[in-house]
Amino acid sequence: MSLRNAVMAALLDGEASGYDLAKTFDAAVANFWICTPQQLYRELDRMETDGLITARTVEQERRPTKRLFTLTDKGVAHLTAFTAQQHKPTAIRDELLVAVLAADSGDLEAVKASIRERRQWAEAKIERYERLKAKLLNGQTEDEFLATADRVGPYLTLDRGLSFERDNVKWCARSLTVLERRGARLDAPT
Repeated sequence: MSLRNAVMAALLDGEASGYDLAKTFDAAVANFWICTPQQLYRELDRMETDGLITARTVEQERRPTKRLFTLTDKGVAHLTAFTAQQHKPTAIRDELLVAVLAADSGDLEAVKASIRERRQWAEAKIERYERLKAKLLNGQTEDEFLATADRVGPYLTLDRGLSFERDNVKWCARSLTVLERRGARLDAPT
């Protein structure tokens, strides 16, 4: 998947500025696709050149001029073609897992500290995602929302992000328990 597909999916909700898209990525897309604002703006320029989006300039008082982006028919067709493709499973590339793999001959305390940090990070993301979920549901039950919403994709991807981070917390807790026992056993007098 390319960044451009994620940008076009974000533009399905309508016209948005680069700043708005960056906020959307930070709030709703970051659970499955991360990019920097610089990457986003470079991609927007390329997408405009490729005719996938159009941009219009809006003058603002006391603020810099902004550009608002909209999907073109070509962009919608590109996104439709993307959704029809076979999608490869995600591969995990995680430095922490390499450290855990080497923990038996490495710095066990540093690895445990990294796992604790990962757990805190995941817990913070869960809190953030729960706030986004409540905002998205806007007082409705999940069933009500799914039956009446114009778009359910943002809810489903948010749900996946929540599931992923909850699993991270669970894995961190289990790994810390195992490594604590291992460390206690190794430290015990023989």
